[in-house]
Amino acid sequence: MEDREVDILRYPIGLYVAPDPITDDVLMDWIDALAGFPDRLSALVTPLTEEQLNTPYRDGGWTVRQVVHHLSDSHHNSYIRFKWALTEESPLIKVYDEKGWAALEDAASGPISLSLDHLKAVHQKLVYLLKHLDRAELKRGFVHPESGFTSLEENVGRYVWHGNHHFAHIDRLLQSRGWQG
Repeated sequence: MEDREVDILRYPIGLYVAPDPITDDVLMDWIDALAGFPDRLSALVTPLTEEQLNTPYRDGGWTVRQVVHHLSDSHHNSYIRFKWALTEESPLIKVYDEKGWAALEDAASGPISLSLDHLKAVHQKLVYLLKHLDRAELKRGFVHPESGFTSLEENVGRYVWHGNHHFAHIDRLLQSRGWQG
């Protein structure tokens, strides 16, 4: 397989690039996307069989089940980062071992309903919070040990991208296998 094909499988919607500037209209679109994401994901994965949920989206990749649990874990961590950035001055965040978390039993074999419910609650809380922030608060941010400072407004877009990125992984798998109705 060519490197280009691997990149398309790994990054089916490309890498995240924040627009400059991030306008109020862009932010509102992103907030709307975050609000609707849990239902979009649920509609995509709830009809799947156990065998389909246990299928990797690419060779060497996570199973659909692990991707769903990863989305819940990652977006939960992002929500906490928002809270830290709003209550501390440019906090240094802790990164977590995504691959390690995906290998734990709750992600490897747990019912996806647990993470779908959790993701819905986290997104509802995040959207509520975001709708009540002003531009000055959205300029606050956190420091990632590997990538440096990230503003909250940029992080809103990053998590819209993150959800769409993994949604595309699952969607491409379903299309390639003829599993979509």
